[in-house]
Amino acid sequence: MILALILKTVYFCLPAYLANMTPVLVAKPKIFEFINIPVDLGKTWQGQPIFGKGKTWRGIIMGTIIAVCMSAIQSLLYRYEPIQQISVVNFYEVNFLWFGLLAGLGAMLGDLIKSFFKRRIGIGSGKSWPVADQLDFVIGFILFTYWLVHPTWIVIGAAAILTLVLHPLTNIIGYALKIKKVWW
Repeated sequence: MILALILKTVYFCLPAYLANMTPVLVAKPKIFEFINIPVDLGKTWQGQPIFGKGKTWRGIIMGTIIAVCMSAIQSLLYRYEPIQQISVVNFYEVNFLWFGLLAGLGAMLGDLIKSFFKRRIGIGSGKSWPVADQLDFVIGFILFTYWLVHPTWIVIGAAAILTLVLHPLTNIIGYALKIKKVWW
């Protein structure tokens, strides 16, 4: 039962998880430099950056594209019974493009909004804000896709708990591989 919930939740969150990882993965090899523009255009508000130089259009656009691609893969796999059993999304009724777009934008905007509040309370770019750094994108993902998919509260709770565990682990791996500058 618990293993099935974990599998269902991770599969549901895959577009958001991949969207959240994408900005870091496209930054190091300097892919798509022409859209590597800070979302806030370097502007400040009350003496602090609005979001920070690490929040770029490249990250938002590429993260959203990757979420749509993952959603497309999930939609293609949905014809198989074992996949239907673990899928929160019924891709016969939900358009993969809408789900992927909302998943990616929700994840990216959740992270962006968290960065806005980090700057307001004086936490600099790249500095840790425990729990908020882990759950920001999942909250955005759930809020943006909820009206389309209606996951159960158990899946939402499992997404929060799993993300609190998986997010730091993936960050440590990214740091060890020299993909990330910090381990959190």
